Amino acid sequence: MWWTIALAALLAVGTCPLPAGDHRRSVCVDGQRREYQVHVPRRDGPSRPLPVVLAFHGGGRHAEDMVWLTGLNRTADAHGFLAVYPQGSGPFRGMRTWNAGSCCAHAMRDQIDDVRFVELLLDDLAQATPIDQQRIYATGFSNGAMLCHRLAAELPHRLAAIAPVAGSIATRDAPMVPGVSVIHFHGTDDLNVPYHGGVGPRSFTKNDNVSVVDSIQMWVRLNQCDLAPTVECLPTAVNDGTCVTRTAYQGGVEGAEVALITIHGGGHTWPGGKDLGWYFGRTTRNISANELMWEFFQRHSKPEGMP
Repeated sequence: MWWTIALAALLAVGTCPLPAGDHRRSVCVDGQRREYQVHVPRRDGPSRPLPVVLAFHGGGRHAEDMVWLTGLNRTADAHGFLAVYPQGSGPFRGMRTWNAGSCCAHAMRDQIDDVRFVELLLDDLAQATPIDQQRIYATGFSNGAMLCHRLAAELPHRLAAIAPVAGSIATRDAPMVPGVSVIHFHGTDDLNVPYHGGVGPRSFTKNDNVSVVDSIQMWVRLNQCDLAPTVECLPTAVNDGTCVTRTAYQGGVEGAEVALITIHGGGHTWPGGKDLGWYFGRTTRNISANELMWEFFQRHSKPEGMP
């Protein structure tokens, strides 16, 4: 019986919660050390497994930049989830990218296995601190948003919902099963990843992008949602040259839903986040992507027993 007691002790140590604050961790993927950051909110009550929001930076950026751009740590503190910032791969800190399928740069050319990285990251995180395996979500910006689409296609047993921002689907051949809900944010004046698809005139990669509508319709069909959406204009609180429409497709398998948040006049930016300057276009102040996606995430979880 001694070995069962020892095993229980080891497991207990492995699931002690990380203290509140910021932590750096790493995993080995195909012989390479891959890093990620974790922001742990302050806990006022008993240590319970927390939901996870993976936040993938844009191409040519890095994890620390994603923290700055989104302000997601504050949202994690307010709502009680782990904000996790994986680090892309690349030769320089400011040139990290993700292999999302047909984009982008080094990660795509060298066929970096970012899907495997995320799997190992989640396993490592679960060893470091208790996580709610039924409430794992992903968001990302630009190339990181494209990776969200790929992860939903290839890791549907791990993810409950995704929230891509300013990045359409970039994988065509991945196996896909229904059940992952999607809320997608995109500006109509995005000149890097155009709303209507094609090559963006301000794109650094010159990737031929799938249109936002085609990306959304793929998820609508896959999740077998109602084909007739509900459309609403969200309140315009700030006169910043933008207005926002929400198009929602509901009634999908296992309660899945697909929503498109269209920022009319919005650029290649994070709604409610830091202003990236004139080159990337307007950043709307009429919505907070963080708050809308968390509201959406709270409605979705994987069935018990998964993964």
